[in-house]
Amino acid sequence: MNNNAELFNFDRDELKKSKCNLLIGTDEAGRGPAVGPVFAAAVCFKEVNEELIKELSKLNDSKKISEKTRLALYPAIKEHAVYSIQMVDEKMIDRINILNSTFEAMKNACMDVVRQVITTCIVLVDGNHKIKGYEFPQKSIIKGDAKSASIAAASILAKVERDNYMIELDKEFPQYAWKSNKGYLSAEHIEAIKKFGVTKYHRKSFVRNILDNAKIEQQTLF
Repeated sequence: MNNNAELFNFDRDELKKSKCNLLIGTDEAGRGPAVGPVFAAAVCFKEVNEELIKELSKLNDSKKISEKTRLALYPAIKEHAVYSIQMVDEKMIDRINILNSTFEAMKNACMDVVRQVITTCIVLVDGNHKIKGYEFPQKSIIKGDAKSASIAAASILAKVERDNYMIELDKEFPQYAWKSNKGYLSAEHIEAIKKFGVTKYHRKSFVRNILDNAKIEQQTLF
């Protein structure tokens, strides 16, 4: 059995145990970067068959596949799933912290899918935390993006969506090289912050160890 089939079998088994009608997988992208929103996606494959498994034969954790593969899987996942992609921006991240912002994005994505499928769903959440404030059935799955087809698919949608967003932001502030570093604090990115200051897209809570609070407030680029 190939790894791809095992991912779908994992979801099938979790759905049976849950006694719900459908299964949703959710994952995030962008918890670590110092720029821009955190994204979360929720994915529900309503019908799983051999054709779907074959078409998504390279499905895996988004971090374990190439950008080219992610971009190829992105439209295929959308075509075969009920899905939602949500984000929480950098201002909210600074206000309520990154973990709570991640929960908020996941909750919004899952609720959007539930509204679309209109039935009882079990949500598989990547990681060791359940979604705070989500009142329907859910289960946290450690390393879920390497075990569950739905979580792996959600990780790809969230990753591609966020990468595309950062490429657009790079056009506005090319000096920070967000097109390549995607907002992570690479050496190049840190040097740019020290030289040019922070932008309106930076998470101020993430860059306080680079610039002191006074400089952050004075040097923000609009």
